[in-house]
Amino acid sequence: MLETSSTPRRPRGVRALIAAGTAAVLAAAALAAPTPADAAVSRAELALRWAPIHYQDVDATGSHALSGQSDYLTRVDFDGDLDGRDNWDGAGQAGTTLAAHVYYSVVETSTHWYITYFFFHPRDWTDHPFFETEHENDGEGALFAIERDGSTYGVLRSAVTVAHSDFFSYTPTGSTWTSGGESIDGTLRFQASPHDTFQHPVTAQEAQGHGLKAHPQYDINGDGLVYYPSTVAETPSSSNDRDVRYQLIDIFASGGLWAQRSNASLFASLGTFAGDTSGDCGVGTWSCSTNSANAPWGWDDGNDTPVRGEIASDPAKLSAAYFTVPAGLARTYSYNPYAGAAAALAEAARTAPPTVD
Repeated sequence: MLETSSTPRRPRGVRALIAAGTAAVLAAAALAAPTPADAAVSRAELALRWAPIHYQDVDATGSHALSGQSDYLTRVDFDGDLDGRDNWDGAGQAGTTLAAHVYYSVVETSTHWYITYFFFHPRDWTDHPFFETEHENDGEGALFAIERDGSTYGVLRSAVTVAHSDFFSYTPTGSTWTSGGESIDGTLRFQASPHDTFQHPVTAQEAQGHGLKAHPQYDINGDGLVYYPSTVAETPSSSNDRDVRYQLIDIFASGGLWAQRSNASLFASLGTFAGDTSGDCGVGTWSCSTNSANAPWGWDDGNDTPVRGEIASDPAKLSAAYFTVPAGLARTYSYNPYAGAAAALAEAARTAPPTVD
């Protein structure tokens, strides 16, 4: 099973940190203090250092919005099981806590770290009556390329975000990376966190469909949430909570999301979450589609050179295709658990039908 822990929110201004078992305590300890400059940084520390401050727009209108909760970030087993086909209904059940979690994976070469962040929602929904499709489960995210420059955490050179079936590329101010096979879509900005001493990159997701871009290409319009990386998981106090801490979950953890990739209850095929048309999905709008959300190894921009899933499984290839990197980048991985399934991923990319996400 995937590890579970959460910290519910009390009224604004009060924080309650609730222990959720030995596993959660050990996970928090692993992510806690920055590593000294003369020691090797762990992958968990690296992921926490570069984890984005995340703006989530919220729409609280319509029955499918669940008063805004359909736009809350959470984990795939938020309802206590690894069944992808009960998440639409589970999001609306009394007592279900949508505590904030974000998944990550780190792969390494001699020149770069590549961190993939995966943001999960139980519903991709709409309040429009015509020509709009809903589906169970929703997975968008971002890839950050970190140059190993000799400093503890390296330097962030680029981001590629996932908005439905399109990728968008960004560089921070001062990056040495420039446009390559794809044009750069904007600047990745940074913001200070009130919960640590770092400047973090800033990302954002739209309400309902949850496309993800660099902030402010998407932004909060009315109600919204601002999520901050942390070692605890908080549940928003309302649909307009501007300080919600999220906890990171390693995709490669024992029993974690990557280990569950062949679980037929969670995945309909390699990289595609299982989802059905139960409940009110599609009611009052155009339709409800099935098996329409993707994990990182299922993300694809069909118009681009990298094939399905390579944004996560071969990020050096994608980075070389998207950007001009003057110092070059290594293409051989020293750590890449995705690589063991590279043949299956490649075959799935050739044969898989397009998905809606």
